[in-house]
Amino acid sequence: MNTIGGHIVALKIRLQRVGAKNRPFYRVVVVDERKKRDGAVIENVGQYQPITKENNFAVKEERVLDWLKKGAQPTLTVQQLLKKCGVWTKHTSAK
Repeated sequence: MNTIGGHIVALKIRLQRVGAKNRPFYRVVVVDERKKRDGAVIENVGQYQPITKENNFAVKEERVLDWLKKGAQPTLTVQQLLKKCGVWTKHTSAK
């Protein structure tokens, strides 16, 4: 739980779909967990393109680690992507 503007907020790191029909593209965003998937964003911390074969997941590593330290919880999909690129290991070893 974090406070933003004096209010207690539960934060999630999740995917926000922005791609066209049949061409998915996602932003990795930090949001209040009570908001809709495509609702108001606190911070955009990366992107994910599931269709491309090359490096399709990019995040601002320092910002993601900062939000995780502040208590933001990643969704299962984002957590798996963070494990794949090595950011999750840095987070768990820093505890």
